[in-house]
Order: sequence, then C-alpha cells, then structure tokens
Amino acid sequence: MSGKLGDEALDVIFREARTHNAWQDKPVSDALLKELYELMKWGPTSANMSPARIVFVTSKEAKEKLAPALMEGNRAKTLQAPVTAIIGYDVKFYERLPELFPHAPDAKTWFNWSDEWAEMNAFRNGSLQGAYFMIAARSLGLDCGPMSGFDMNKVNELFFAGTNVKSNFLCNLGYGDPAALFDRSPRLPFDDACSIV
Repeated sequence: MSGKLGDEALDVIFREARTHNAWQDKPVSDALLKELYELMKWGPTSANMSPARIVFVTSKEAKEKLAPALMEGNRAKTLQAPVTAIIGYDVKFYERLPELFPHAPDAKTWFNWSDEWAEMNAFRNGSLQGAYFMIAARSLGLDCGPMSGFDMNKVNELFFAGTNVKSNFLCNLGYGDPAALFDRSPRLPFDDACSIV
C-alpha cells in the first residue's frame, strides 16, 4: 500500500499541528487511548523490538503523584491536561523478541550480551515510538504537549519501580486551547539541516 496523503492530513499531523500548553475541559476516553496505541504500534523499530511502554496518567490521584517530579514550569499545564502519557522504554525488551521477531530465533542474543547496548537500542527505538505516538495522537484529533522537564529518576521510582522500564519523556494529551498559543517558532531550512550526497 502506498500513496501520498492529502494536504489536509499533512496539515493535521505536521504543518498546522502545535505544541499545546493550555487545555480545554474536555475528556479523553480510555477507548481513544487504546485506539491511539493500536495505531502507533505499527511504526517500525529495529528487529520489531517495540520497547516503548506507556503509562496514561488520567486520575486526579495519579496526577498528584506525578506532580512533585515535574519542573515548576510544567506543573500547572500537566495538572490541567486530561491525560499525561509517560513514554518509557523497557531495557529488557529482548525478552519479548521470540514473540515479536519469531523468524529469527536467536534475535534475543543480538541485544542481551550487553546492558549498555540493550539500553541504547531501547532508548533509540522507544524514542522513535514516542514520535509515532504523537503522530497517531494528532491523526486521531488529539493535541500534544511533549516535554522533558521532569525528574526522570523520580518518575521511574513512582511509576516503574520493580520493572525494567525507564522514563524517556512526557506528553500531555487532550484538546488544546488555541487562544493560548503564541506565534509559531521557525524551523531550519533544508540547506541548513540536510545535504544530498
């Protein structure tokens, strides 16, 4: 299957999409969060390792638990957002490779020989999945507010204790308030960021 998306879809996903810091008082259903995951999971990762692990923080109690780990400038907007997704990555993702990459029975051994190598791959591919996550969210009509201003160790302790998962970044989700947006920041032109060799 191939083909180019129309301008309307490209605007929704990229050109007109903005990072939101203020949110409408409009809920996001659990069903929509599940639909989001079912869409983003199809994005490619090395050896189909799929290391991303996501905690959707939605309840008042869970938001209050998260709040002390946030930088001051991120606290109010995160508490206001209907959902805050903690995008993490499983450093022992390779335990699932027999299930996820069955045509290569030895795939686990490509990564489990070094904790440093495994984590580097988990972080890279989990970050890719975080990007797919935001594209999927925007495709489903949600706005995103990604951020890295938080205490990763504290989030790991609060939400991933006793697991092999580490936090990567946070992404507020919901329906942004367009009235709170400021002018869009510029992006680098092609010649400053790219070369064709």
